[in-house]
Amino acid sequence: MPASPLIPRALLAAAAALALASTAAAQQPDDPKLARRIAAILAQSPVIDGHNDLPFALRAAVDGDLAKVDLRQSTANLPEPLHTDIPRLRAGGVGAQFWSVYVPAALQGAQSAEAVHAQIDIVRRLVRHYPDALELATSAADVARIQRAGRIASLMGMEGGEAINSNLAILRGFRAAGVAYMTLCHSLTTAWVDSATDAPRHGGLSPFGEEVVREMNRIGMLVDLSHVSAEAMRDALRVAKAPVIFSHSSAFAVTAHPRNVPDDVLAALPANGGLVMVNFYPVFVSEAVRQWAAARTGEEAREKALHPGEPTAAAQALTAWATANPRPASSVADVADHIDHIAQVAGHDHVGFGGDYDGVPFLPNGLEGVDAYPAVLAELARRGWTDDYLIKLTGANALRVLRAAEAVSAQATR
Repeated sequence: MPASPLIPRALLAAAAALALASTAAAQQPDDPKLARRIAAILAQSPVIDGHNDLPFALRAAVDGDLAKVDLRQSTANLPEPLHTDIPRLRAGGVGAQFWSVYVPAALQGAQSAEAVHAQIDIVRRLVRHYPDALELATSAADVARIQRAGRIASLMGMEGGEAINSNLAILRGFRAAGVAYMTLCHSLTTAWVDSATDAPRHGGLSPFGEEVVREMNRIGMLVDLSHVSAEAMRDALRVAKAPVIFSHSSAFAVTAHPRNVPDDVLAALPANGGLVMVNFYPVFVSEAVRQWAAARTGEEAREKALHPGEPTAAAQALTAWATANPRPASSVADVADHIDHIAQVAGHDHVGFGGDYDGVPFLPNGLEGVDAYPAVLAELARRGWTDDYLIKLTGANALRVLRAAEAVSAQATR
């Protein structure tokens, strides 16, 4: 999802141009032997990433007009720089991507559903526009087949259950349209599920929310628990018969952001078979950055209160504060810390990648684009991760979850 922009994307253009040059060198390990090892792992098990907001970024930047952006070229130097393009996906070893069909949480009912369908259309047009690189996938078998053909399997993940308008028929319609997972809510609590970043109303899932989980299991749609409250996570794990996913979340014990997954939920994942796909956003993976972001949000509110009706003055004061209080650095090691922790608590079978590229305003040093996955793998390899563990992380765990959800659906009463 697009995070609250702590820094406007337009101001990142110059920085992105510099970052691309330094990042390109940083992605590949300096040690040739380690680089060959990572390349062999990615050849055997390409990255399956749980969440990329490129469709919404294209909607925001060019109103969804694909003729205005060439993804066959670097997109880091555009006036509205992107984290994603085909050369960097290839360099990152990406073999499958869940493209988020996100719409803002404030949209309600039919308006939200309409906006999701517009996002689905962008994904379908992307696939048609780049048939040599992308192919639509709706199943694990599709993913495996498309990877063997040398293309990137393109799945869709719907971010926010508000769009079903409390109607299971609409939910089934989205699945029929090819949506592989639904995040139960986004930043706001809905009529049936509490958000991690809003006031709770249901103590987790309402009775209808539990029905949504059961129906998603029945129709083979992955239940995504990123963005939901910890109580909603626990309720969903109690109800779900198929593995759940967290498409772009990290570990609460490492960075205490409410969007992250607490240890008791991690410990419950093996019984469910679920998967946490680790988010790269520094606010979620660095406690220092989380504290800085909270302070900046407070300062922004203070300056607006001090300068009512004077947005320019408030913005200038906030810029001065940010200059005096620079954002702490974050790194590949921060992301690896979260992956390590999840593997230790839940097990190596229950962790994957969910970078949140093109949905966040900044990223850790060395992870500025979708070519960065080898850098994370190299860091974990240096920490003693075996090839088997790395293969599970990159894609094997995600394929297992897809297959398990399909098996539950196949056995369900129609």
